[in-house]
Amino acid sequence: MMPPLGWRAARTLPLLAVMTGIFLLSHQTGDDLQLPLLPGLDKLGHASIYALLAAAAFFAIAPYRPKAAGRAAAAVLLFCLLYGLSDEYHQSFVAGRSASGWDLVADGVGAAVLVVFWLRRAMPGWFAALLGR
Repeated sequence: MMPPLGWRAARTLPLLAVMTGIFLLSHQTGDDLQLPLLPGLDKLGHASIYALLAAAAFFAIAPYRPKAAGRAAAAVLLFCLLYGLSDEYHQSFVAGRSASGWDLVADGVGAAVLVVFWLRRAMPGWFAALLGR
């Protein structure tokens, strides 16, 4: 039995909040942007926020199809990659910013780490089977 529509819709609020946060961070001009002092540390930030995006996406969709964990994981990963791609495209129009393939890779890695973590919990035998154990 599916939960009431209002409850299901409320589960998307964290996802929308994370997406809005990413958009607002991406919309900062190059002059307003405060980059970390250590080179490459911004990639850790990308990975972290996209892991959070994946977690919010799982929270939004997980209760609907508990037996379809693999499809849910693929959908979340694809969603995060597409949102990352749209984010990089968006940045290409912001003054002092540009699109970066490495940022997209960091986004995908962050989402993938969360997806693997979630799959290990949702399907405990999946990871062992993947490793041949």
